[in-house]
Amino acid sequence: MTASDDGRQAHWEDVYSSKGVDEVSWFQRDPEVSLRLVAGAPGSVVDVGAGASVLVDRLLEAGRTDVTLLDLSPAALTVTRERLGPAADGVTFVAADVVGWDPDRTFDCWHDRAVFHFLTDPARQAAYVATAGRLVAPRGAVVLGTFAADGPTQCSGLPTARHEPADLATLFAHDFDLEHAERETHRTPWGAEQHFTWVVLRRR
Repeated sequence: MTASDDGRQAHWEDVYSSKGVDEVSWFQRDPEVSLRLVAGAPGSVVDVGAGASVLVDRLLEAGRTDVTLLDLSPAALTVTRERLGPAADGVTFVAADVVGWDPDRTFDCWHDRAVFHFLTDPARQAAYVATAGRLVAPRGAVVLGTFAADGPTQCSGLPTARHEPADLATLFAHDFDLEHAERETHRTPWGAEQHFTWVVLRRR
């Protein structure tokens, strides 16, 4: 998850400090869609809004050796670091807001499940897109999962934007081409259904 310094960082710190990993709506025991789509973009991976997701565990098991986890919440990253144990030494952890993030490197794969839909301000959406355009290597990919048009209008007490493949393609059109799109129905730990749009956007 991501936020700016307007109180949302404190919000996510509270979420990850007060709730168990499997007590949040976005929890997945098996991030199947993420793994399958990321597999099509070999090389370095940054997981944007990594939270306490087990995606990194699965990537390391699959032999990925250059993995960066980015999240606004240090508490979330601490959960993951402790879970990974010694394997955490091979992972880069970054506590920062993705909007405007400016590391001194690029990535072959940019993965984001459920950050972009928290950006409801067009200016912040544009800033995110510009950051991805700057940090994804040529022929690299953005693997992006957001709430679909019939997905939730709120999550964790915050408003969300909802997207279909065509409007994501338009938003990212300056630097990326839409390569793949699919739909996922995610079931929360308490049984509710959330509809997601997934896209793979290829950097030109």
